[in-house]
Amino acid sequence: MSTAPRLGMVAGEASGDLLAGLLLQGLRARWPGVTAQGIGGPKLIAQGFESWWPHSKLSIFGYVDALLNLRELLSIRKQLGNRLLARRPDVFIGVDAPDFNFGLEHRLREGGIKTVHFVCPSIWAWRPERVIKIKAAADHVLCLFPFEPEILQRAGIDATFVGHPLADAIPLEPPREAARAALQLPDGDTVIALLPGSRKSEIEHIAPALIGAARLLARPGRRFILPVVPGLRGLLEPLLAGTGIQCVDGQSHTVLAACDLTLVASGTATLEAALFKRPMVIAYRMSALNWWRIKGKGLQPWVGLPNILAREFLVPELIQHACTPAALAREAEGLLADAPRCQALRARFQEQHVQLRQDTAQRAADAIAKLLDA
Repeated sequence: MSTAPRLGMVAGEASGDLLAGLLLQGLRARWPGVTAQGIGGPKLIAQGFESWWPHSKLSIFGYVDALLNLRELLSIRKQLGNRLLARRPDVFIGVDAPDFNFGLEHRLREGGIKTVHFVCPSIWAWRPERVIKIKAAADHVLCLFPFEPEILQRAGIDATFVGHPLADAIPLEPPREAARAALQLPDGDTVIALLPGSRKSEIEHIAPALIGAARLLARPGRRFILPVVPGLRGLLEPLLAGTGIQCVDGQSHTVLAACDLTLVASGTATLEAALFKRPMVIAYRMSALNWWRIKGKGLQPWVGLPNILAREFLVPELIQHACTPAALAREAEGLLADAPRCQALRARFQEQHVQLRQDTAQRAADAIAKLLDA
């Protein structure tokens, strides 16, 4: 396509917005005049994106939250579909948020708009039946991980491994000293980062365990720092009283670069921690009803992305009832006391970083250009 395309895009919650912002930045490098509209957050908006609804509307996790917000979500999706069908972008790119995007993509595709889904749902981990929805919704899927295209192609779905944009954005050698200076952290202290997640439900269910672990881990010469998504600080402040934990708005990458170890909620943040070469303990808790709905549906034993990529338990995972302050503190102490193990982890994380560093924006732009020219 010789002229700059017009894009429709939807990116829900912080992790999707981050990926979408990096993607749009790369697409703008190829097509300087590209325009994009739909639903997105601050990372997309910083790239000139026009967001018609705040991306926080899609920051929902689990069946319970989805049911509670179902009427509003369906209304937004219908209105968004109407506007996109009227404006007819050259291509629609749904970034993650599969439960919202697949229905929208299917409708747009039926209406003659080409559709791309960025981030293959983890059909290799659970809910393999989603492949049917993907096939109906997307003309092409951009995959973050190298084993995904083969799975999709077996089902007759066009797909391309584009690598992970975070692997391009994060330096191979993390800027530890500069990050500590930016956060005013002493160079000689042991710094432990607490990353409870970016959703309200994650703050409610995971943050208390992480903060409780920090209380147990507290020693002279140890510092704790917790980056929080702007707008959720109020939920954390009652939990942080008297702990001495440093709370900062955003800056999760600076925090990861500065720390020696992290207690981190399962999700994209675990991959970010691996790309920063930081030993970690992965944690996750959810409501009892959500846990009951998904328990036993997993297709593999791992939930953390570094472990999934390695196909082994590189780092500990403490999920649901196992996610207690005492267990988190015990695993963290084990890592802090085992320098050879931490060095081996950093080497494995370096291998993963190189594997995922594929110039994602360029690969994605090539795949989208090919679709537009077809």
